[in-house]
Amino acid sequence: MTFDPSAAAQPGSGVFGLPHSERDAGVVLVPVPFEATTSYGGGTSRGPEAILDASRQVDLFDVETGRPYEAGIHMLPVPEEIARLDREARAAAEPVIAAGGLVPGRQDLARAVAEVDEACGRVNAWVEERVAGLLARGKTVGLVGGDHSTALGAIAAHARRHPGMGLLHVDAHADLRVAFEGFTYSHASVIYNAAERLPELSRIVQVGLRDLSEEEHAYAAASGGRVVQHHDAPLARARFEGEPWAAQVRRIVEPLPREVYVSFDVDGLDPTLCPHTGTPVPGGLSFQEAAYLIGAVVRSGRRIVGFDLVEVSPGPDGGDWDGNVGARLLYKLIGWALAGR
Repeated sequence: MTFDPSAAAQPGSGVFGLPHSERDAGVVLVPVPFEATTSYGGGTSRGPEAILDASRQVDLFDVETGRPYEAGIHMLPVPEEIARLDREARAAAEPVIAAGGLVPGRQDLARAVAEVDEACGRVNAWVEERVAGLLARGKTVGLVGGDHSTALGAIAAHARRHPGMGLLHVDAHADLRVAFEGFTYSHASVIYNAAERLPELSRIVQVGLRDLSEEEHAYAAASGGRVVQHHDAPLARARFEGEPWAAQVRRIVEPLPREVYVSFDVDGLDPTLCPHTGTPVPGGLSFQEAAYLIGAVVRSGRRIVGFDLVEVSPGPDGGDWDGNVGARLLYKLIGWALAGR
């Protein structure tokens, strides 16, 4: 059967309504339905399925990147092993989160934290092994979370494949906390863990920040330029005073090396675009500002070697708006990654 990219997606078809298998796809998406350490709103474990469902409504021709679908795009099945670990680890984490973290003398909480850390470590190892295997086969790989902690294994696999790689991190939060609430692999610690555990990462550039601790700010300031932060409020003020977004983006991209991994937490966007994400914060990027930033990486002569999209949650009412935005942002990430090749 001849595939018609302009036709309606068939029920039960693959991501973006495409017919590609893992073997013949140039782009492989790894869903990771895990959110054990989520400390505010939940639901991101259902993000991969929400994005998959919404992706079938995305038109495949993109005026900026052309026909990304021609490279072949495939999303792996949601792994039941990871879904099971998520259920078990979330149950273990609940009393710790309810207590506000570890409490002196509470051995039950210490045991629970150890159990959650062990589960998170297994997820990290599974993701890194899966992503590294796909990279070795020449695939462009994107991770679809899940909370932001799920990205660590993918970042690690890409950094080891591309030593000296830079990380463009779009997020409302710096995620530089140390073992937040006692959890070593907290969603609030993913960039700290990447910075501390991956010497292959040469530069981390953070954009959209508007909710961070003084310690996270100090960590970046003490990094010797390895962690560069762009806070939402000063960027917005400069725009109000006449500086165009294009000029700001040139400054954001300039410190990045030639090879770049994009880690995109949807709470980096204006929360009207992702109202059910776990930790929404007023402010943030518009969809077009985010798309321009991603495209500017490639237009500058750099290459997006991999990416993740995390913290999409369909919300308790099962609405599809968050999935819709996530699917369209995912297609932009895929398109620009392919354009840079």
